[in-house]
Amino acid sequence: MHPTLETIIQLTKELNYLNYQYYKKDIKEISDQAFDFKLKTLEQLERDHPSFVQPDSPTLRVGGFVSKKFETVVHQFPMLSLSNTYSKQDLIDFDERVKKILDSSEFEYICELKFDGLAISITYEEGKLLRAVTRGDGIKGDNITANVKTIKSMPLALFGENWPNKIEVRGEIFLPLPSFEAINKKRLENNEPLLANPRNAASGTMKMQDSAIVAQRNMDCYIYGLLSDSNISNSHYESLKLMENWGFNISNTYSKCTNIDEVMMYIEEWSKKRSHLPLETDGVVIKVNDLRSQDELGFTSKFPRWAISFKFESESVQTRLKGVTYQVGRTGAITPVANLEPISLAGTIVKRASLHNANEIVRLNLHENDLLALEKGGEIIPKVTHVNIEARRFNALPIKYIHECPECKTALIRIDGEANHYCPNERECPPQILGRIGHFISRNALNIESLGIKTVQGLIQKKLVEDISDLYHLTFSQLNGLMFETTEENKTRSLQKKSAENIIAAIKQSKKVNFELVLFGLGIRHVGKTVAEKLAQYFHTLDKIKEASFEQIISVDEIGETIAKSVKDFFSRESNLEMIARLKVSGVKLALDQPSNENYGNKLSGLTLVVSGVFLKYDRASIKEMIKQHKGKITSSISSKTDYLIAGDNMGPAKKEKALNLGVSILTETEFLHLIEE
Repeated sequence: MHPTLETIIQLTKELNYLNYQYYKKDIKEISDQAFDFKLKTLEQLERDHPSFVQPDSPTLRVGGFVSKKFETVVHQFPMLSLSNTYSKQDLIDFDERVKKILDSSEFEYICELKFDGLAISITYEEGKLLRAVTRGDGIKGDNITANVKTIKSMPLALFGENWPNKIEVRGEIFLPLPSFEAINKKRLENNEPLLANPRNAASGTMKMQDSAIVAQRNMDCYIYGLLSDSNISNSHYESLKLMENWGFNISNTYSKCTNIDEVMMYIEEWSKKRSHLPLETDGVVIKVNDLRSQDELGFTSKFPRWAISFKFESESVQTRLKGVTYQVGRTGAITPVANLEPISLAGTIVKRASLHNANEIVRLNLHENDLLALEKGGEIIPKVTHVNIEARRFNALPIKYIHECPECKTALIRIDGEANHYCPNERECPPQILGRIGHFISRNALNIESLGIKTVQGLIQKKLVEDISDLYHLTFSQLNGLMFETTEENKTRSLQKKSAENIIAAIKQSKKVNFELVLFGLGIRHVGKTVAEKLAQYFHTLDKIKEASFEQIISVDEIGETIAKSVKDFFSRESNLEMIARLKVSGVKLALDQPSNENYGNKLSGLTLVVSGVFLKYDRASIKEMIKQHKGKITSSISSKTDYLIAGDNMGPAKKEKALNLGVSILTETEFLHLIEE
C-alpha cells in the first residue's frame, strides 16, 4: 500500500472516531487545536492525492459540492405517512384494534417524540453512506446526499459490527433551536429577511444547491427507523439499540410501554418537558414494538395499522378581528375568512383565518372587532378557537352571513344536510370557472405544468375557455401573442411563442394521464383523490359511473350517501354531459388502464393467492379485483394451500419467510401482471 494512502486511511478512521465520541457520546478526547491540525493535515494530503480520498472522509463535512438539479430517486421502501389524532380516546380505540387483530393483550409499545423537520431516508452499503433521499411524495424523493454528509452527527461509515451489507435508515433532519436563533440574529444585523421557523428553515437548507452553505448551518438529524432485506432484529426497540451501536444519533427520549396507560403517562410527561428540547416537536409516535406483530397488523391503503401519531395541543394567541370577507371556491362553496390584526403564531405571521361556514360564525357568536383566540391546527393552519367575550367592545354589531355571491351577486343556496352555502351560478361565476380549471390542471390532477393560473385567467377573460374541455380546442395561433390583463398585478401580459408552444404540448401530453386522475380533475363535489381512485377501480369507465344507480355507487367501499348524491347530481346536468362528450372526442382518458375484459378468463382458476405490501402501479384492492376477474381465490394468510404470494414493498419479513419455508411462489407486481396477461 502507498504510504500516503495508508496515512489518509488512518487519519480518516481516527477523525471519524473522534467525531463519533464528541457528537454521539459527548466525550472530547483531544483539544480543538489538535483536532483541527489533524483535519488540515488530511485536507492537504487529499488535495495532493485526490485519488486517495476515502468515501467516508470527514473533509466531506465542510461541503463544497454544488448541484444544479437534485436527482429524483424511487424509494426501495415507500415512506408512508402515519394516521394523526389529537384525541386520547382515539389512542384507546387504536389499542383495542391492535388487541383484536393480534388476539392478545401481551404486547409492548415504543413511544417516540415526533420531531418537526425534514424526513429523510439514508442507504448504507458495505457500511458506507451511499445515498440520502428526501421523503418527497412517499414513493420518490430528491437525492440530497452531498448536503446530508455535512451533518456532523451522521456517520459516513458505520461503527460497531454485525451490520448487514445493505441497510436503510429513516430519520428527521432538523435545525437546532440555538442554530436557528443564531442565524436569525445575524440576518437581523445584516437587514436580511428572518427565517420563519426551524421546520421551514431545515427543509430549505437541505434543498440548497451549495453544500458548503449547508455545512455552515450546523444541521442535525435523529434516526428512528431501520429497514433491510435481512432479518436484523425482532423488535423496534432492538433496532434502535443496534443503530445506536452503529453510530447513529438516536434521541434518548424514546420509551418502552407495556400498555396504553403507560403510553398516556409518556404523553403527559413530554407535553410538559418538550419545551426544554433543542428542537421543535409536535407530538408522539406510538408503535407496536414486536416486528412480527407489525407484520400481522399490516397496512391500510395509506397508513400502517401498527402505529399512530398523537399531536400535542397547539400554541394559542389572541388578536383583533378587522373584518370578514367571503371567498368563492371551485364548487361554488362560499367560505368566510377572518381578516386579523397581524400576529406571530408558531413562528409565522398570521393575517387571515378561515371561518369555514355560517354555522361557525354562529358558534363563535362573532361580532365586529372581537378579540379572537387562534391556534395552528397541526402546527400549520391557523384556526379560530373562541372569542374573548369579556374583551368585546361596547355596541359591537354581530357578523351577519351574506345572502348573495360576493362575485356575481347570485342568491346563495344551502343544500339540506350540508353546512356550506353555495353559489349556483356555476357557468358564469368567474371564481368558479377559474377554480375548476385550476383544479383540473393542478399537479395532483392533470398536471398541465406550462399553463399557470394567471394564464387561465387571461383565457377566461378573452372567452377562449369556459370549461375544462375548451383547453383541448386551443390552438397555437390563439395563444401566440395573446394579450390580457392580470387582475392582481393590474398589468398587461402577453404570451410569447415558446410559452404558447409549451402550453399546447402540455395539454396534448395530459391526454395520457390516468383515468382516476381525470375523474378527480373533473372537480365533482366531495370526490377527492382517494374517492376518485375507488370509483375508477370499481366501475373502470366514466360511462359506467355516469350510468350507475345511486344504490350501485354507495355499494363502493367507503362511499356514502352524500358522495353518491353528489356524483348523481353532477351527471344529471346537461352542461357536464356536454363537457364530458367534448373530452371524449379530444382523446382524454375516460377509462381505466388495466388488462382488458377480453383477457379475462380462468387463468387463476383453482389457484389461491395472498396479496401483501404496498405496490407502485395498483393498490391492493385493484390487484384483488384482478384476481377475482381471473377466477382466483384470495386469502389473507399463507398456508400450504397457497399457490402465490404477490409481494409489494413494506411487506413484513415473517410473511415472506413463511412463504419461502412452504415453497410458495413469490411474485412481484410486474410478474403478477405478466401472469394474467399471458
